Amino acid sequence: MRYQRPRGTADILPGASANWERVENAARQIFQRYGYQNIRTPMFENYEVFSRSSGDTSDIVTKEMYDFDDKGGRHIALRPEGTAGVVRAFVENKLYGPEYQKPYKVYYMGPMFRYERPQSGRQREFHQIGVEAFGSENPAMDVEVITMAMRLFKQIGLHDLRVAINTLGDKKSRDDYHKALVDYLKPHFDELSPDSQERMEKNPLRVLDSKDKRDKQFVADAPSILDYLTPEASQRFETVKTMLDKLGISYVVDPTMVRGLDYYNHTIFEIMVKAKSLGSGYTTICGGGRYNGLVEQLGGPETPGIGFGIGLERLLLLLEDEGISLGQQSGLDVYVINDGEGTNLPALQLVEAARDAGLRAERDYEGRKFKTQMKNAFREKAKLIVILGQKDLADQTVRLRVGHQEDKRVAISDLLADFAKYFQECERG
Repeated sequence: MRYQRPRGTADILPGASANWERVENAARQIFQRYGYQNIRTPMFENYEVFSRSSGDTSDIVTKEMYDFDDKGGRHIALRPEGTAGVVRAFVENKLYGPEYQKPYKVYYMGPMFRYERPQSGRQREFHQIGVEAFGSENPAMDVEVITMAMRLFKQIGLHDLRVAINTLGDKKSRDDYHKALVDYLKPHFDELSPDSQERMEKNPLRVLDSKDKRDKQFVADAPSILDYLTPEASQRFETVKTMLDKLGISYVVDPTMVRGLDYYNHTIFEIMVKAKSLGSGYTTICGGGRYNGLVEQLGGPETPGIGFGIGLERLLLLLEDEGISLGQQSGLDVYVINDGEGTNLPALQLVEAARDAGLRAERDYEGRKFKTQMKNAFREKAKLIVILGQKDLADQTVRLRVGHQEDKRVAISDLLADFAKYFQECERG
């Protein structure tokens, strides 16, 4: 019987995985420049961690969660997104304590799981890069995370980026808007999709996020939350916009944007890219916002928070379709050719000495003929070729070759003692 990977998953093979590593490394470098540290949380949590944070009307909880009872009868869920698990870790480990620097900044990378229809750039097991910052209500933090995401996308070669922002305001803003939105939607209740009918009772803002054609006609004429902001919430949003203006970051205000999770308040945002490979219009590659009540909701003290998430599969597919090169490794530094009886062990010593010197080194393990090994060395773009034949072994020497230049003979003991020195000499010619 031949086994196949589960539907909605992918094997990331060598070659493709190198691109993943390059994006991840670029993200690490930028996040660390901003003072973010790596955090790693479990791939599964108690079900309530996600149901309480994401909201029981969200698609994640109602349709997409991979949840099950384990052998101990505990209700467990595979993580569908990164924020809730990070918040749970923040609370459980008391990272809000006075001994920790505020804001407390972390980033994460790893697999997430949602049961949805697999399609290009969207899998049931997918990967996210995300950041979370706890402990600061300063609008500058909102702008910092947007700026940081933009810096990452520009560094890896994306252009035509668009930032869409909105605010969900404070509690009073949302309560007032909640009433106005319900009053507007009630006369159209029977015309809404079944999902939106259910959401209208629990969280009418989620109706604005509906992709159903039956709902979109009403969403277009719905009242705007911007008309229901308290003076404080309005001023805060104005400050965010001013800061973005001063940093030269162009944006549009989208009053219908609510994001797909219930924990957001105040600033929310999406970063989109216009790519010819994806047709007309913009496609979202990053989304996030502020969640000032989530830490408290998961058992911690009142602590503001903000973050974003990036879907890696979609981002890498976009880079590939747009022909954006992330930079290829230039090939091997050293290739050791060993030809003949008795050369196996010294070849192993030589290749390990090269690696000890910090060089990318490889050798032949299959006893191939000399010409075949030489072809392999050229195919791997080795900067330095070390040749060890039976005659060389008898003399306790090796031949060093750079490209098609004449060989240089060196004692094996000298090369083993200082591989880096000879490599540098050969590079200089």
